[in-house]
Amino acid sequence: MGLFDRLRGDAAPRVAFIGIDGVPFSLLSENRDRFPNFAALADEGTAGAIDSIVPPESSACWPALTTGVNPGETGVYGFQDREIGSYDTYVPMGRDVQATRVWDRVTDAGRAASVFNVPVTFPPQRNVQRMVSGFLSPGVDKASYPDELTDSLEASDYLIDVNAKLGHKEDKTEFMENAHKTLERRFETFKQYLTADDWDLFFGVFMTTDRVNHFLFKDYERDGPNKELFLEFYAQLDEYIGQIRELLPKQVTLVVASDHGFTSLDYEVHCNTWLQQEGLLSFEDDDHSELGDIADDTVAYSLIPGRFYLNLEGREPRGSVPKDEYEAVRSDLKQRLESLEGPDGRPVCDRVVEKEVAFRGDHDAIAPDLVVIPTHGFDLKSSFKTREDVFGTGPRNGMHSFDNASLLIDHSKALIEDADLLDITPTILDLMDVEYKRTECDGASLLK
Repeated sequence: MGLFDRLRGDAAPRVAFIGIDGVPFSLLSENRDRFPNFAALADEGTAGAIDSIVPPESSACWPALTTGVNPGETGVYGFQDREIGSYDTYVPMGRDVQATRVWDRVTDAGRAASVFNVPVTFPPQRNVQRMVSGFLSPGVDKASYPDELTDSLEASDYLIDVNAKLGHKEDKTEFMENAHKTLERRFETFKQYLTADDWDLFFGVFMTTDRVNHFLFKDYERDGPNKELFLEFYAQLDEYIGQIRELLPKQVTLVVASDHGFTSLDYEVHCNTWLQQEGLLSFEDDDHSELGDIADDTVAYSLIPGRFYLNLEGREPRGSVPKDEYEAVRSDLKQRLESLEGPDGRPVCDRVVEKEVAFRGDHDAIAPDLVVIPTHGFDLKSSFKTREDVFGTGPRNGMHSFDNASLLIDHSKALIEDADLLDITPTILDLMDVEYKRTECDGASLLK
């Protein structure tokens, strides 16, 4: 359905979804005076904190958010996944997502979908109206479809992502200048295609928020030297959200959401170094940097973020844990993780979740056996290069959280109560009157 159809009187409901990657709801609710447009959206519609998924990592979160199903169905568990029956790993891309995306359901219903900068969508799909892929994409020329969109993005010097390396510098000025530039280019493109008004579903993501949070969130939360830089950035985002809301036609419902929350980072926790110290992981030689370098007697290994795998006989190529000892070995590992304390005496793990509790679906062969939801402040890393200490620090001072993700819906009949990431896709489909089987989504519509 295009603009001409609507001029003839077709007023089918439409949705504009704006992703604000990694924005915690508490940031918005505690700064209402500073962010008046977010406050107005919350007051005139509905808003609240929602839970993310296990694990709360963007590469797993966005496939889950855009399909309404958990990683056991999408087949994407994190930034790095393991090949079936192998120690080879790969970085999941769009074609690795095994569940139906919300924009595919909209397209199949004969409606038009424009998709901008959603992580884990490369290469861009050619069955939708237009798409530019997001996080993990190469340049715009390869990440966008059709050609007219590519030409437009290149002409406007569109940026797929911020230069995160700038955030490693102690002086954050250059990093924040790049963040503002990326945000502005993203908004101008959103504005151009929102105004075109030829779509039924507009799905666009601001990912720069996540990048800023990684390097400045502790400054905000604990009154650090860059707090004002942080708040100025979010004030600009708030202004853009206000402008987007103003230009949307009446029959369009605005939905704004993040894929996970955020909190201050106190310690990096090097999980594979801890497993080595526990006598559960060893390597074939001193020169090791990847999963395939583990020794035959390894009991367990970790992949980011906080995913733990047993080296299981019959599943891993050189599995050392007999199948009949699986439960006992996994229980022992879980207890060790639950007992792990940081340098400040706090438990590292808020929860340790078994895979059958966290995941449901057909992709069990690559699912982690345990997933740790860390206590706020402990960021779980899984390098295969041995480090001297389990606990350390790095250039980042903010980390993802399972709780406190954001959801705002400009609709009076939506109710955000005990909601999570998986409820977003069915809510969008209900808002658009697109039919789907309730059993096809793990979440449920929030329309009452």
